[in-house]
Amino acid sequence: MKKFAVVAMMATALLGSTSSYAADLEVTHWWTSAGEAAAVAEFARVFEEETGNKWIDSALAGSGTGANPVIISRIIGGDPMGATQMNTGRDAEELIQAGLIRDLTDVVADMNIDSFYVDQSLLEPCKIDGGLYCLPVNIHSWDWLWLSTKAYEKIGQPVPKDWNEYVASWPALQEAGILPFGLATGWPFSGIPGVLMSGIGGSDLVLKINRDKDAEAVRSPEFRKVAEALDALRQVVSPETMVPSFGDVGTQLIEGTAAGNIHGDWLQGDLQVAGAVPGKDYECLPALGLGTQLTGGGDSFYFPVLPEGTDPAVIEAQAQLARTIISPEAQLAFNLKKGSMPIRTDIDLSQANPCMQKALGLLKNGLLPSGDFALSADTQQQMTDLNTEFLDDDSITVDDYIERYASIIESAD
Repeated sequence: MKKFAVVAMMATALLGSTSSYAADLEVTHWWTSAGEAAAVAEFARVFEEETGNKWIDSALAGSGTGANPVIISRIIGGDPMGATQMNTGRDAEELIQAGLIRDLTDVVADMNIDSFYVDQSLLEPCKIDGGLYCLPVNIHSWDWLWLSTKAYEKIGQPVPKDWNEYVASWPALQEAGILPFGLATGWPFSGIPGVLMSGIGGSDLVLKINRDKDAEAVRSPEFRKVAEALDALRQVVSPETMVPSFGDVGTQLIEGTAAGNIHGDWLQGDLQVAGAVPGKDYECLPALGLGTQLTGGGDSFYFPVLPEGTDPAVIEAQAQLARTIISPEAQLAFNLKKGSMPIRTDIDLSQANPCMQKALGLLKNGLLPSGDFALSADTQQQMTDLNTEFLDDDSITVDDYIERYASIIESAD
């Protein structure tokens, strides 16, 4: 056979394995900020380059608070997407129990995922009744205090090294007309109480409350310190000073109009897109500069069971995406943009910035169970409602807050 004929046959075979069987796969997610969009674009790029399929992007506004109900209603209503991002944890528990989420056990059977996941606890919510129903793609933590270098230059003080130094600086910041704490409206406040519980209350308190559902731990002196810190924080924020999104808070930190913020490490992605440099434009303090462990959760991908009669190429594209998102190439590209820690232990993270390096240093101490990870969706919503009400209504005392929090934990499943 002549050489050109062999080449032609090879080309035909290659097309047969990609283009002729390529499928459009709709992927829903709530990654809409600048840093998040840059990160998810890496997943789409690697998926399309490696498989020949087409990533159909369906971004939903409102983070998990607004997007989760849309995702769940579509799946329950018989209009499932090909894949969806949701929080690692219990958010999809009822969908899995209803048989609406695909079991990925066979899809990743040859990848030996137990060998490279950096923390096996991440996979626990995905494993139900012997099946594997999601794949965590990163480790996110809310447990970060972000501080503005420029704000502290304005008041002639060094950037604080921990939460206590930060709180002590609030009077000087206010005197200089600088917001001590920048805050976005809506859901960003919901993660703050958990960060205070981890950093101020400590690891044992987190385990007693989130894992053991111990209401008496909520009534302890350790938790009272957490509630008092939250009370102090709400005194330095007001509706008039809030901004629309967490990305806007990042801008405040860069400009020095706000001195600090508690937010998850995904804020780092937006700061990076804006050109800000850790150690120069801002400082990042994991666990408020006080703790040695981070609460961990993050994002997972779920693959709904598709309706009968669905093109087999789409079902195969689901499997190909599942394998892609936990591949070394996709993990590195995605997480360097996202600001999160990758789930793999076998990739080179020398390019990681100083904030991620700090997080990786604490990861060896193990992850603490976040509320998303350990509490049902219903319990999480009750917590969110309580925290929002506490922020908005000064008449709710610390004692009231503690008792209502304890009541929620007492009935938590």
